[in-house]
Amino acid sequence: MVAELELRKGEFEDKTVETIYFGGGTPSLLSLEELQLLMDSVYKNYDVSQAPEITLEANPDDLSEKVILQLSQSPINRLSVGIQSFFEADLKLMNRAHDAFEARQCLEMATRYFDNISLDLIYGIPGSTSQQWKENIEMALSFGVNHISSYALTVEPKTALASFIEKGVVENVDDALAERQFHILTETLANSGFVHYELSNFGKEGYFSRNNSAYWQGKSYLGIGPSAHSFNGVQRSWNIRNNAKYIKAIENKELPSEIETLTTTDKYNEYVMTGLRTIWGVSLEKVRHDFGKVYEDYLLITSQRHIKKHLLYIEDDKLLVTKKGKFLSDGIASDLFKINNH
Repeated sequence: MVAELELRKGEFEDKTVETIYFGGGTPSLLSLEELQLLMDSVYKNYDVSQAPEITLEANPDDLSEKVILQLSQSPINRLSVGIQSFFEADLKLMNRAHDAFEARQCLEMATRYFDNISLDLIYGIPGSTSQQWKENIEMALSFGVNHISSYALTVEPKTALASFIEKGVVENVDDALAERQFHILTETLANSGFVHYELSNFGKEGYFSRNNSAYWQGKSYLGIGPSAHSFNGVQRSWNIRNNAKYIKAIENKELPSEIETLTTTDKYNEYVMTGLRTIWGVSLEKVRHDFGKVYEDYLLITSQRHIKKHLLYIEDDKLLVTKKGKFLSDGIASDLFKINNH
């Protein structure tokens, strides 16, 4: 990964690194020396801003007090902790390595050393009640964290959960339950001073994830390591998933990645999808400026149906999702996609 950072520095010559994010998989398995080596390599090869946001994704079972203390003395200034739930039954169902006690203990310690902490919660878990879900949110808030990411449970094929559902051991995911719990989440967090700035993300003012906001606002980013994705504004690329092939290519000073050049339609579709997920919405002026009047007209015509159903609205030259439409925003976005270049 250090070699890949060196190989690719030319891609970021004219840019300043504003965020560094250790995520995807379980980066908290790395030793502090290994994390430091990667950070040093970024600083050596790239222009880094004065106060970058440096996030480490971590699981509760990796965060002992000693590890948290060491991390707090490193340049890492933000933790994203994969709590998922404070209930034992939920964690077992999702096959998590930590238990409910570890989840609470880890947050108790982390909040002593870190001010900027995000935690993940999952809703729509089969068999969970709305009352339990409220307790989950209240428990998260009791630690005084300033950012929460929350996702509906999705059943991935070939997982233990998928086979339990197939065999009838566990109930299937219920969309109506997920939607009810989504509304409980948005209401409870709004009452606690959180801004729902992106479909799955809630932050207090000053604590929005700068890293994730960059994705939604179409900024360039470099992804380092096997299967990591990158974007430069025009092209997307992704590294090979196979570890051995990745290492071999890097040793040969070759980039083990595939590249896709985005068409105007691809860029328009991505902008609509990411814009509708955020409080910033889709700027009609940007659509006019970047894609032309044909695209703006197309967007205005296709959005009419959703405006009539009170799922979308236009304000200050921006297309935004209503409170009622939030849970459905990905589906609404796909209705607004342009399918071809005509």
